[in-house]
Amino acid sequence: MAGILSDDMVEVRDQSEGSRLYTRGSYGYPRSGGGVDLDLIEAAYLLECGRLEVLDGRKSIGFPELFMHSASISEDFDIRYLVYRDFRQRGFVVKNETGGFDLSVFPRGKTLSNSRPEYYVKAVSERSSFEISDLIRQVRDAEGRKRSVLYAVVDEEGDVTYYKMSLRDPLGNIPVAGMKRPAKGRLVRDRIFVYDAEDAERLRTLGYFGKTVGPFMQLSLVEGCYLVSKGKLDVSDPSGMSMSEDSLKEFSASVQAGFGIRLQVYADLRGRGLVTKSGFKYGNHFRAYTQSPDDCHARYLVHAIKDGGIKTWPEVSKTVRLSGGVKKEILFGRVSGKGIQYLEFQWFRP
Repeated sequence: MAGILSDDMVEVRDQSEGSRLYTRGSYGYPRSGGGVDLDLIEAAYLLECGRLEVLDGRKSIGFPELFMHSASISEDFDIRYLVYRDFRQRGFVVKNETGGFDLSVFPRGKTLSNSRPEYYVKAVSERSSFEISDLIRQVRDAEGRKRSVLYAVVDEEGDVTYYKMSLRDPLGNIPVAGMKRPAKGRLVRDRIFVYDAEDAERLRTLGYFGKTVGPFMQLSLVEGCYLVSKGKLDVSDPSGMSMSEDSLKEFSASVQAGFGIRLQVYADLRGRGLVTKSGFKYGNHFRAYTQSPDDCHARYLVHAIKDGGIKTWPEVSKTVRLSGGVKKEILFGRVSGKGIQYLEFQWFRP
């Protein structure tokens, strides 16, 4: 079967051969009068598989020549080809896509005539970076069309790792209870200690705040600022002077980078009925429980990120792999002027 190279496509002009490609594998786009036009990525794959001969004028060219030609006129062709090839070898029908995505993938075993795309795919290098706001916009657009978003990340060895993304609305059932009087806490370095046993027990009953260590309770700065803002905790500095909410926040921001963003996400999670604790041991800002921590494991790991914050794929890989190993869902909480949105990253095998 022969096709003629024409800039950014390969033309299969023979009507019967073109029909066979289209009906048996959903390759190409029907031409007026018969035959099909193949995208360069489709033509390169068919050439690799030995199902197509490509002519440049009257000269037959091999896979290296077609691949180099395609890479010279199509940005990131090499990355997209590796992802396209991986999906095809898994039995999926794949087509080029526009509107911010690279490929659309149809359900395995289905064709263009009897299905609609299941996934919109973005193919990227492991060395690329991204803004969380761009991902949220893409996911919202895809979900509006009842599609899922996959990011296919190609590493330096050509292996492809897939991440499925979706917007989430995490909720728990542990509201913060009321208190007749605020508990008393003392600031020591970068944490707050509650020495009164009754106060400590009231904070625990209030919403599982802090951690009891021997004769005292320890609160993180983010917990302390949240409780002060709700009128449930009074904090004194090491000298015994009372600290205002603003002064405690200012101190906290001076010793913890990104504290303001973390506090906003923490407060939002607490407002959603989630018991929220440090996620340091899991490489994230928070771990969040939908019920009492005494009765269940944390369901979510949450990382706070500001609008416009840049992330890299190695960071995502490390975080998602770890969360999967401990059977937790990883959410990125994006803080913007419109509030906080949660985007789930999930390792995925098509």
